[in-house]
Amino acid sequence: MLDKILNAQSVAIIGASKNETKRGYQTISTLLNEQYEGEIFPVNPKEARILGLKCYPRVADIPRAVDVALIATPAKTLPAILQDCGENGVSGAVVLAGGFAETGKDGKLLENEMLKVARKYNIRLIGPNTSGMLNLKSNLNLVGLKNAPSGNIGLLTQSGNMALTLITEAKLKSNKGFSYYVGVGNEADIKFHEYLEFFHNDSSTKAILMYVEGLQQGRKFLQQAYITSRIKPIILLKSGRSATGKKSAGSHTGALAGISEVAQGAFKRAGIIIIENSDELFPAAETLSSLPPIRNNRVAILADGGGHATIAADLLSDQGVELPELDNKTQEKLKKLLPAAASVPNPVDVAGGTDSDPSLFADCAKIILQDPKIGGLLIVGLFGGYGIRFAASLALKEEDAAHQMGKMVKKYKKPIVLHSLYNSEKPHSLDLLRYYDIPVYDSLDISCRCISVLAEHGHNLHAYHAKTKFVFDSKNKAKLKGRKIIDKVRSENRVALLEYEAKDLFRLHGVQVSKDKTAKTPEQAVALAKEFKCPVALKIVSPDIIHKSDAKGVLLNLKAEDEIQNGFKNIIASAKKYNPRADIRGILVSPMAEDGLEVIIGTKIDEQFGPVIMYGLGGIMVEILKDVSFRILPVSRRSAAQMLEETKSYPILNGVRGRQPYDKKALIKLIIICSEVIEAYPQIEEMDLNPVIIHKEGVSIVDARIILKSTGGLS
Repeated sequence: MLDKILNAQSVAIIGASKNETKRGYQTISTLLNEQYEGEIFPVNPKEARILGLKCYPRVADIPRAVDVALIATPAKTLPAILQDCGENGVSGAVVLAGGFAETGKDGKLLENEMLKVARKYNIRLIGPNTSGMLNLKSNLNLVGLKNAPSGNIGLLTQSGNMALTLITEAKLKSNKGFSYYVGVGNEADIKFHEYLEFFHNDSSTKAILMYVEGLQQGRKFLQQAYITSRIKPIILLKSGRSATGKKSAGSHTGALAGISEVAQGAFKRAGIIIIENSDELFPAAETLSSLPPIRNNRVAILADGGGHATIAADLLSDQGVELPELDNKTQEKLKKLLPAAASVPNPVDVAGGTDSDPSLFADCAKIILQDPKIGGLLIVGLFGGYGIRFAASLALKEEDAAHQMGKMVKKYKKPIVLHSLYNSEKPHSLDLLRYYDIPVYDSLDISCRCISVLAEHGHNLHAYHAKTKFVFDSKNKAKLKGRKIIDKVRSENRVALLEYEAKDLFRLHGVQVSKDKTAKTPEQAVALAKEFKCPVALKIVSPDIIHKSDAKGVLLNLKAEDEIQNGFKNIIASAKKYNPRADIRGILVSPMAEDGLEVIIGTKIDEQFGPVIMYGLGGIMVEILKDVSFRILPVSRRSAAQMLEETKSYPILNGVRGRQPYDKKALIKLIIICSEVIEAYPQIEEMDLNPVIIHKEGVSIVDARIILKSTGGLS
């Protein structure tokens, strides 16, 4: 269906106009000037002809079915117009107007009304609140932007200004361009993952560039990205990371931005290249669409100055790219070419050796790319400017070197990225490099980022087998060992499991938990404590008091009989004061756990990606230090181990200052079981194990809280 819309052979312009300032005029003018290959049908009941084309009162009056309609009329007109489109058999519509879900409740109602009509007639919608779409292959320009450069990058954004920025940058600074552009808008109908699937199958698109504010169906997007990123690189800038940014993103697109850490981690696990600086976005896409990936994360730097070489080395190291010392044979070959002052281990500094003969750059590049340790080459400094700075005659040698280096990329299947101080001068040698798809930048930071994304993409391809598909195992639902517990909670119209119920659920799934017991009287509490033969904790048991500490419903490390009896009475009194109507079922008596390290494991439903899991230091430390890691569920053993490794507190688990290490295997197992529990019981809205105490051997769940979704039963 998207193929018929994005490759439309006929277009109706609804809201066509003779006013040059109106979108309904600009689009027709652009389609005619750029020689769109299909048919154009202006629609306006007040006009007979516009720009020489016959004008129709309604879409239904057009004598043939139309592939796509551009609707340039106010939001309130959309339901009626789509009804008209449906009668003509229109396949898709590009809805420019804002004023829908992004504006609030009334806008959401209007959007739903519009969608109802569209679905009745099987009309797929781009937008609303979109700048339009472009197909550069057939000159289907429904944006009105003139002279957009054609190329092999598919562009998806939720911002018309970002699209304009990227297209303008490509036009002014590159010889690359776009196969398609789609302004996704609110995602009211067609979602990001559907566009991704289209680009996956489109032979003219070699890389996919995205600006995202919010995702309506984040998990489906991740599932498609996992498939597509193996075939084509996906480059993404996600806005809405800050509190202010999230608010702005929500008002602009009608989609709330999710937890930044969740989104960033999920995108990377799907094989997506994450860009955080907007000025690196197009260069990264240009590079990835043009060059082979770096398969081993190892890069060499070739420079004609120590300063640039050092800065580049620092930048690449910060981005996780390795700079190995060149092979001894490689170094010996370089020494024979360069002056004695040259440095050849890596970075390679030619030390003035190219001042009179810049063709040496090509000779050095050839030697370096032949080194088996090296997966890619970054050249930094003056190349392209020797004919300008030193002597005009050197320009020919630079051009010859450019030809040679261009051929090397294809021969050795290793990329070259070039930084040049003279890029703005536009010497012919740099144009030649671009002809061979070697990108050239005047920013050292951007050049380094571009070589690093090639390494990242290569790593993603190499590690593809280890990445998650973001799909739950439907067979796991058969492992409903705690079904009776969930059913009991539902039968009592509760959404929160009592602490002992939550622990029982984990016990049924193979986790060792304390044998807590409920006391109805102070005397029972004392008797139970004697059975445990150790200090105990007392906790209120009430379905109406979820946060026990808020109600002063927890006492720890009680030993003496009078402590336990008085503690029982005090907790009951505090709970009744906190909530006089609370259903108090007794006091939970729990043996105190052995000493260890407190951690927290929790799950929640993210608005964009579904169930996610968090791990970090427990107790009050999680709130103070916020040293946590996130994963989209389900998680594998590998992912669970990586969650531990990503936290700053990870060294503590290995033992510090002579202490024995903690039981990481038991902790990893618990994270995996948490994932399995969420898979098995889709009714769970939120889970909080805080604290979990990890010991030298084993773990103890000290407190457990599970909240069910307000509606819904077992699936």
